[in-house]
Amino acid sequence: MKGFCLILVFLVFFGSVRGDLQMGFYSSSCPKAEKIVQDYVNQHIPNAPSLAATLIRMHFHDCFVRGCDASILLNVTSSSGNQTEKVATPNQTVRGFDFIDRLKSLVEAECPGIVSCADIVALAARDSVAITGGPSWKVPTGRRDGLISNASEALAQIPAPFDNITILIQKFANKSLDLKDLVLLSGAHTIGIAHCPSFSNRLYNFTGVGDRDPSLDSEYADNLRTRKCRTQNDTTTIVEMDPGSRKTFDLSYYTLLLKRRGLFESDSALTTNSNTLAFINQLLQGSLQNFFSEFALSMEKMGQIDVKTGSVGEIRRNCAVVNS
Repeated sequence: MKGFCLILVFLVFFGSVRGDLQMGFYSSSCPKAEKIVQDYVNQHIPNAPSLAATLIRMHFHDCFVRGCDASILLNVTSSSGNQTEKVATPNQTVRGFDFIDRLKSLVEAECPGIVSCADIVALAARDSVAITGGPSWKVPTGRRDGLISNASEALAQIPAPFDNITILIQKFANKSLDLKDLVLLSGAHTIGIAHCPSFSNRLYNFTGVGDRDPSLDSEYADNLRTRKCRTQNDTTTIVEMDPGSRKTFDLSYYTLLLKRRGLFESDSALTTNSNTLAFINQLLQGSLQNFFSEFALSMEKMGQIDVKTGSVGEIRRNCAVVNS
């Protein structure tokens, strides 16, 4: 009986651990940390629901470069001259940095030097999606902040809107994510917006001879050209990635993919592989709750990519600069 109890304790303990991360990591060192983040998110995101998409995108872009270590938050410093992830092309349209800074200052006021910027990003992404009616997921904590941020790594490793299915599969596999994760995490585009340069080549110059991408529904392409990206050089117009329901975390993104109305080449690419296409159809045949549950599992998996724990990295006092 004693042996059984020990095994049970062992299972309970390791059931709360994700790699070196742990549910409630700050329960003793900063017990109010997660509630501070959640309360601030719940107070502000309903008034600016588009921030939910930007925060989940920030989390995704952070995790794909050097793991989930808040390296995306680091500013370029005049002393090093190093171009950081923040200024790399994929991150030039990432927003929400001020929001994370405000969260960090609130948490620092409660518990100086305890809670990492990386954990704040992970928690804010989850809480902001949940408060807008989307799925929630487990966020084990204990991440530490990275000391290095490199723009060229961000450009090479973050999946691009122009990527084909072969490149997407490889970029996800490089982070120990599979085809199912690729389809599910792309589903976050259900609440996203995009700028014309990320897809306008599909409308105006797909192969360099002034042509259109034949894989894009012609009616949808006409609408984008006449009502949204009216010139190939439009850099300011924003376009809903899931027209008609961009504020709702639902399955309509996948419905649009089957109608050849995925906005990015990387969206359309999901229908060009038999396995990813089969999973899209499987999601559409299931319930919204099933999608939420599956999405949650992939987010939990993504949130553990190459995390820094223990004595690796640091707890940044200011999310934008490494500690001196």
